[in-house]
Amino acid sequence: MQTRTLATTQPSSTPTIDYPASDGQPMAETEVHLMAMIYLIGALRFFFRKHTDVYVIGNMFLYYREGNPRARKAPDVMVVKGVDKHERRSFKVWEEAQAVPSVIFEVTSRETKREDTINKASLYASLGIKEYILFDPLHEYLDNQLEGYRLVDGEYEPIPANEDGELFSSELQLILRPEEAMLRLVDPQTHQPLPTLDEAAESAQDEAQRAQDEARRAAAAEAEVARLRALLAELKRPPA
Repeated sequence: MQTRTLATTQPSSTPTIDYPASDGQPMAETEVHLMAMIYLIGALRFFFRKHTDVYVIGNMFLYYREGNPRARKAPDVMVVKGVDKHERRSFKVWEEAQAVPSVIFEVTSRETKREDTINKASLYASLGIKEYILFDPLHEYLDNQLEGYRLVDGEYEPIPANEDGELFSSELQLILRPEEAMLRLVDPQTHQPLPTLDEAAESAQDEAQRAQDEARRAAAAEAEVARLRALLAELKRPPA
C-alpha cells in the first residue's frame, strides 16, 4: 500500500505597501514662500509648546486612505489636535485614530492656483478639516492676499475679514494678519505677533543681557552694603 503525501499550500504573504516620505519635489515655490512657511511652523510650535496633544508640521505627506499610497497631499502647514508630538516620516490618519488636521495652511502661488483653490479645497472639506487658510505672499492671484474658510455642514464658507484684512481662527484662537509677504500670527490676549526665529533669538539675547545687568547691579549693591556695614562697625568701635 502506497502512502500518498498531501501537498500543503502556504498562505501567500500580503505585500507591503510603501508610503513614501518624499517625492523629491522642492519644498516651496520661492524663498518668499519658504520663509512664510518656516515662520508659520515655528510660531505655531511656539504657541502650542505647552500642549502635549497638538502636533504642528509642514511639507509632510498626509495619507488619508489606507492601502492607497496615491491618496495623499503635502500641506504647507498643518495643525493636528488630539495626537502626540513624536516624530513622524509621514502622517497616516488610520495610524492616528482617524485624526485629521484641524487647520491647514497653503502658501499659494499662481502655479498652484487650481490645486489649492479647487482640488485641495474639495478634498480637505471631505476629510473634515475645520479650517483651510490660503495665503498669497506675492499677491499674485487672490483678490485678498489672505483668505480663510471654515467648515459648515460639510462645506467651506469664507471666514469674514476685518477692514485690515485680518482673520480670526477659532480653531487656533489666533488672529491671522497679512504683513507684506508674511502671514503673522497674533495673540488676541496681548495683541502682540508671535515672534519670528530672528525676533525670538534677539529677544532671548536682550533678556540675557538684562539678566547680566541685573546681576551686576545686585553685586554692586551687595558690595556697597558690605562697605557701609564695615564703616558703621568702625564708627561704633570705642576709642582706644
